[in-house]
Amino acid sequence: MSGRQVWVFKNNGVMQLVENPGGGAAAKRKVLVHLPTEQVVSSYSCLEQILSGLGWERYYDGDPNFFKFHKHSSIDLISLPKDFSKFSSIQMYDIVVKNPNVFHVRDV
Repeated sequence: MSGRQVWVFKNNGVMQLVENPGGGAAAKRKVLVHLPTEQVVSSYSCLEQILSGLGWERYYDGDPNFFKFHKHSSIDLISLPKDFSKFSSIQMYDIVVKNPNVFHVRDV
């Protein structure tokens, strides 16, 4: 099942999308790529600089666990875990969908 996402149902009735269940060493890591520069987004400061150039602004709502960005010209909100090591392909694809033709997610 390596390289896939599946819904896992927990004992408390809550379901969660899990990436690469049992993936181990065979699991493929994903990276977010800024297409105009072919630059791999390697930090939130790098991502924030690109998003700012696209009209996104930091959104502060008092939640210390997330970085959030919003755009005045839309109702979209990008919410990212404060810890970059927890930046997953789910958040990457969210950024891709909200910024068409600017970002791409690739396997490493």
